[in-house]
Amino acid sequence: MKSFTLNTKYKQILADTITPVSVYLKIRDKFPNSLLLESSDYHGSDNSFSYICCNPIASIKIENETIYKSYPDGSTSKETITPQTNIPEIIQAFSGQFKSEKNDFKFINNGLFGYISYDAVRYFEKVNIAKKENSNTIPDVYYAVYQNIIAINHFKNQAYIFCHSLKDTNNIAEIEQLLQSRNIATYKFNKDGEGFSNLTDQEFKHNVTLAKKHCFRGDVFQLVLSRRFTQGFKGDEFNVYRALRSINPSPYLFFFDYGDFKIFGSSPEAQIIVKDRKAEIHPIAGTFKRTGDDEKDAVLAKQLSVDKKENSEHVMLVDLARNDLSRNGHHVQVERYREVQFFSHVIHLVSKVTGHLHEKANTMQVVADTFPAGTLSGAPKHRAMQLIEQYEKTNRNFYGGAIGFMDFEGNFNHAIMIRTFLSKNHQLHSQAGAGIVASSDEESEMQEVYNKLRALNAALDLAETI
Repeated sequence: MKSFTLNTKYKQILADTITPVSVYLKIRDKFPNSLLLESSDYHGSDNSFSYICCNPIASIKIENETIYKSYPDGSTSKETITPQTNIPEIIQAFSGQFKSEKNDFKFINNGLFGYISYDAVRYFEKVNIAKKENSNTIPDVYYAVYQNIIAINHFKNQAYIFCHSLKDTNNIAEIEQLLQSRNIATYKFNKDGEGFSNLTDQEFKHNVTLAKKHCFRGDVFQLVLSRRFTQGFKGDEFNVYRALRSINPSPYLFFFDYGDFKIFGSSPEAQIIVKDRKAEIHPIAGTFKRTGDDEKDAVLAKQLSVDKKENSEHVMLVDLARNDLSRNGHHVQVERYREVQFFSHVIHLVSKVTGHLHEKANTMQVVADTFPAGTLSGAPKHRAMQLIEQYEKTNRNFYGGAIGFMDFEGNFNHAIMIRTFLSKNHQLHSQAGAGIVASSDEESEMQEVYNKLRALNAALDLAETI
């Protein structure tokens, strides 16, 4: 197996007049298929970096049961997936083919950036996921290594421009010149026609009733069923991202451009974080709608913390996270339990579950064994996924998947793709679900879906004014 040692050059610049959005807008026309990964949590120095990546030089893509790889030397390979193919091992091995010169940076400056779609779970678990009509096909998995990464440290107002290459290439001066340009090309965004859903309200409530029956029977303790919404558009969907990050600031903000489709969103929840061989899952379950009045919201937060239905849902998902981490880890513990956290449009209960990886465990196997998040499937997870497959009319593809980065040492940080849009063929697709338990109320669960989508719908309206 080939290996590639990438030469790393960089330049540090002052970043007090640039923002991740302005950098991305200056880069994207010159370098198509660029991506933006932001953190809006600037409170701690370890979590205050945003990244803009451009110039993909290597990639691994899984599509139509085939694995496609491309490398910095121009070579490519193609492999058909069989029942014996171990996808987590193949992604981990692909990452292992790259080495970067050692440096002392405490932040990510090289690695794989990309996503795993929900439908890729069929490569990790014995779950059949059939291709359904009216579904948008995107690759199941897509990761790329980028020649250029611009890392912005919001804490110190510094930016670093990196160039990673096999040869003695150095295009840092070209990128710096782009960043100094005062011209930013912007385009308008407009909705086109009325938005629509793949389910009527009545059909969704019927699915909630069916899910409750499965909970009563003991097939599952909880089941997350979702529905998709679609809106036609003309113009530049990056304006929707700009509106969304303003309306719904979240720990994970992302805009990944893959040419014929784009994935962007503002997710509140990590899929899993692996840092120095310690793994963390932050289950978010239990949701109340915010009123916009701080005093009323404080009362609602107290009600949420004692609400039986919301708490029973949360406890199940904390247990599921503990079980998932136990498959590849030890010293699994709940570090924070049922914290009430305020987001822009909703109040959530949030916990933090951690574990240390076994000596032989590798990151991608840990990811596969905790995928998808229990908060997007239900519990027990395997049966919940079978029921999702049975009742949901369209493939989830992006929804409920994970998006982010993994460095070449195996440190991993991905968000769950919720509060997220898929842009394809001049349509924006979004999806939201509700965790249904035996005591659920059909009307309330339907409203929960709408509450989760409020920020997305507001972003579509605001984007037309930018």
